[in-house]
Amino acid sequence: MIFSVIFEAQLADPTVEREHQVIRDCVEQAVLAERMGFDRIWAVEHHSLKWYAHMSAPEVFLSFVAARTHTIRIGHGVVCMPFNFNHPVRVAERAAMLDLLSGGRLDLGAGRGGTAQETSLCGVDPLRTTAEVEEALRIIGKAWEEEELEYHGPLVDIDPHPILPRPAQRPHPPLFLACSRGETLVRAAELGVGALVMGFAGPEAVAGMRSVYDGARAARDGSAFVSRVVNDHFSVLCPTIVLDDPEEARRIGVRGQRFFAQSIGHWYGGAGVPDEAVEEGGDEEARMRGAAEQVVARLHELDIPVRPTATAIFNADHAYGSADEAIAYVERLRRAGADEVMCLIQMGTVPQEACLETLRQWGEKVIPHFTGKAGAAGVAGVSGGGV
Repeated sequence: MIFSVIFEAQLADPTVEREHQVIRDCVEQAVLAERMGFDRIWAVEHHSLKWYAHMSAPEVFLSFVAARTHTIRIGHGVVCMPFNFNHPVRVAERAAMLDLLSGGRLDLGAGRGGTAQETSLCGVDPLRTTAEVEEALRIIGKAWEEEELEYHGPLVDIDPHPILPRPAQRPHPPLFLACSRGETLVRAAELGVGALVMGFAGPEAVAGMRSVYDGARAARDGSAFVSRVVNDHFSVLCPTIVLDDPEEARRIGVRGQRFFAQSIGHWYGGAGVPDEAVEEGGDEEARMRGAAEQVVARLHELDIPVRPTATAIFNADHAYGSADEAIAYVERLRRAGADEVMCLIQMGTVPQEACLETLRQWGEKVIPHFTGKAGAAGVAGVSGGGV
């Protein structure tokens, strides 16, 4: 099992000054993650999703982090692959440059960026996003495996051209696909790419998703592979806040997750603006239950069936609390089939000090439990650093 951190650059009260600071804070967290023994960071790509994700140019963020680190892998989790967001050849060029300059540390995930807010910004046809993501993966794999790219597919034609530079990893960096539903897990396995499981449903749901992925792997015949190199890596989300005070960690974590849920509900489901206010000492678990009840009521009003996926984001059973509680939760994820635990720490209302302390606790106590290595050395003065 390996350990990573994912960055959305979420932001409550998104003034320009706070937006700039949260990006700098994410860099500080990424640099500390390497020092604390994490294996990888991931950065999302979203556009125009105020509150939910201010990480619109992950290739720049990852380049900046790569220049300040030495060993940690740097992952696009994910690039929005529909062509009007990013032409696949430009993705291949930029990713290869970053892989080269980072010394072969890049991982490349693909996703749809399918909200109406994002597709309308860049003129993306929502009905073509799934097909364009798959075709982009095929083009990128081919561009990196052959001396010249020539591609004639159902959506795009490219006459012979060299795609430069070539990546440091040969034949290319590992490829992944964002997966939130059974059908995308099946397709990831058929395409021969890793699965980035972004859901909040918990270990039991992860076990079910792993079963779907493994079943598709067993049934595939290789005809749909996007590359000669198959990547069967299964990475799962792990929301976490770990502090010396477990109750405070849980309150901060559940509050951050509630903001995350409200933000995603705003852009994906037409719900109201997320609640930015942080009430010290508030009963966040009760408020989380109330938020879930509001979603259920709204679905009933619209005569939409209430499925488990609709309320999974309000599940607060995650790695919030003490280091021992985080270890117990990760054990459940490991038994469920996780190859990688992708820590979600930076949520919109979580203060920087709590993010940094969580990284320290994972590095000193949680990760060593699973790797058998001594904990990372304590890091003095990790908060308040500039970029």
